[in-house]
Amino acid sequence: MQTFERIRSQLRSADFHITMQEPYVVCVELSLEQGRRHQAIFLSELHDDDGREYLRVSTAVAPITGVDPRRALAFNWQSRVGYLAIGELDGVPYLQLCENRPYDCLDAAELSRLVLEIGGMGDRLERELSADGDLL
Repeated sequence: MQTFERIRSQLRSADFHITMQEPYVVCVELSLEQGRRHQAIFLSELHDDDGREYLRVSTAVAPITGVDPRRALAFNWQSRVGYLAIGELDGVPYLQLCENRPYDCLDAAELSRLVLEIGGMGDRLERELSADGDLL
């Protein structure tokens, strides 16, 4: 996949539930556990210093208040896919699960796998950090 529009088109054709679309940003809502839980996944375009394009797949996990940073760093060390970062959501700092991939390494199967994996893992982290809550 070489453009963000191609990624957006692939998400539509794969029947993901798209809840927000802006230039270079898409939000997909996953329905998990037979609709009992939901997770919003954001896909956006990034550029490195050389102009190479990347896809960032991210999901908010929990507000950072009360989160032990050592647990987050231990997760980052052990994780095979995704990493934790801090980003703002409506002006509130949130722990975010993220993954960045160069466009030239993406195909339809990898895009779907990333959305499902980051969404599912994000929901598990959210549940663990919020006492089984489903905040997002």
